[in-house]
Amino acid sequence: MDVNAYHAFAREKLGVTFNDIELLITAFTHRSYLNEHKKTVREHNERLEFLGDAVLELVTTEFLFSNYSDPEGTLTSWRSSLVRTESISNAASRYEYEPLLRLSRGEKRGSERAREQILANTYEAVLGALYLDQGYDACKRFITESLLGTFDEILKSGSWMDPKSHLQELAQSADGATPVYRVLEEVGPDHEKLFTVGVFVDNKLKGEGSGPSKQIAQVAAATAALKQYQ
Repeated sequence: MDVNAYHAFAREKLGVTFNDIELLITAFTHRSYLNEHKKTVREHNERLEFLGDAVLELVTTEFLFSNYSDPEGTLTSWRSSLVRTESISNAASRYEYEPLLRLSRGEKRGSERAREQILANTYEAVLGALYLDQGYDACKRFITESLLGTFDEILKSGSWMDPKSHLQELAQSADGATPVYRVLEEVGPDHEKLFTVGVFVDNKLKGEGSGPSKQIAQVAAATAALKQYQ
């Protein structure tokens, strides 16, 4: 990718002119790319990701603390919903990060879930680069524009709740009943059990989920059931 593409991204998406464009290029460099270009590339984006994660958490915390008077537990749940992988990878997609990613040939053929994680990590790495090059206020502006504007929808949809709590709220509101979880199947030896759980509302099966523990399977079942209410 030509260096001019990264300059254009900085101007058009981040609203700044980078002093050290190599910082931004490194932010888009996945570890796998380094493995294939050891002679020409010296650094991948994980250190910048580490820094950007801290900046993201501080800006998000400051936003919630300044605008809402809810208790700590609620604010923590809201913050988690804003900075989770799905939320920040969606922000990276909206701001067209993907064409600038520097990945190995194998990673380019990776799963959708793997690509989502890469985009989320890159979003944080770009924040790290932006912080070093332009400072905290530039990061705050970009996070406010790219991410915090989604918070009203998160509140409206209830997606900040864990799936079981969210399902209970919706089921009680729509059906006047509380979800009940039942183990439908257990397979495998004791040390490698796989549980399949069904969640029932008013004795009607609303969703199924599987996992290595009953709790994980319950969460998967609740996530499946939520799609029926949405």
